[in-house]
Amino acid sequence: MFYFTYVLKSLKDQKFYIGWTDNLTNRFEKHNKGLVNATKTRLSFKIVYYEVCLSKEGAIKREKQLKTGFGRAYLKRRLSV
Repeated sequence: MFYFTYVLKSLKDQKFYIGWTDNLTNRFEKHNKGLVNATKTRLSFKIVYYEVCLSKEGAIKREKQLKTGFGRAYLKRRLSV
């Protein structure tokens, strides 16, 4: 089983949302249908980045790293935004 750390970009406010899941397709659909409390007011989204992890713990750890100042700087460089 794989786990994903992902970054969504809101088409409404251009801000990022960082999360993790074990089913990226399903989770992305939930975000865009307004079924995720943290993002339901910022519809709609596009996936701009994701990483595949071999463990749940690894995905959660990477999510936390990307939410730091260093992680956001990494994403900014990586995504050229």
